[in-house]
Amino acid sequence: MSVADSDTAVSSGAFRRPAASLRALVSGYDGYRLAGFEPGIHLGLPSPCLTVIVTIDEPLDIAAQAAPDQAPGRYDTLASGIATAPVTIRHDGNQHGVQLALSPLGAWALLGVPTAALGAWVVGLEDLLGPDAGELTERLSLEPGWDGRFAILDEILTRRAQPAEIDPHLTRAWRLLVAGGGVRVADVAHEVGWSRRHLVNRFVAEYGVTPKDVVRLSRFDRSHRMLKGAAGATLADVSAVCGYYDQAHMARDWRDLAGVPPSRWREIDPFSFVQDPDPDDGAR
Repeated sequence: MSVADSDTAVSSGAFRRPAASLRALVSGYDGYRLAGFEPGIHLGLPSPCLTVIVTIDEPLDIAAQAAPDQAPGRYDTLASGIATAPVTIRHDGNQHGVQLALSPLGAWALLGVPTAALGAWVVGLEDLLGPDAGELTERLSLEPGWDGRFAILDEILTRRAQPAEIDPHLTRAWRLLVAGGGVRVADVAHEVGWSRRHLVNRFVAEYGVTPKDVVRLSRFDRSHRMLKGAAGATLADVSAVCGYYDQAHMARDWRDLAGVPPSRWREIDPFSFVQDPDPDDGAR
């Protein structure tokens, strides 16, 4: 059974922005449910956000990590920093959980660590949140609908959020680099009043990746979201909108960052076409 031709498989999801007070820390909650597929793999693709996942039902089985020296593992909850490689997730045809996209400020305020402290590594959320990780797992699993689950996330994250700040020079550089438009690292360094070398050194120390990495990841992430959200979008359309020189340039970036070209990802990954659930679908 292929990803695209199953009559019985379900690939659905729901998205919501967090409470207003959390939006500088978390850009969104993505609920996902995959059911009825043949066993296979799913690629967890890199992005310029930190990733937090809370599973529902079964743990996440990571067969290959983004950090080459980290062993495979199974996780009920996890957090990871910013990577430039995918993780390979093994599944039995079913996956269910919520994924959160944290900003670097969110790493400090909610996890208590800088983004660079995590790097490309995956850690159990209990190592960072303590008992709150168990509460998240239990309450999200018992709640039957996405709206209720997202409300629980708002409640617990609001309770955890601590005052945090990042050097404003780095914050300004980050915003310029993720904005797209082919920005040059030297121009960003000039904009914030630092030398290029000083910017790179301070940037890596805070975020764990280089400014150039963030430019590539931001462009890649835009293409990933467009391919996932617009079924009729052609690769040529996506490459043009997302700032690639041409389709071949986008394909090279995908091979580097995802391990496969975008056309192949669309064919093999069950999450390449996740759809929003029906409005009345509160089922687990």
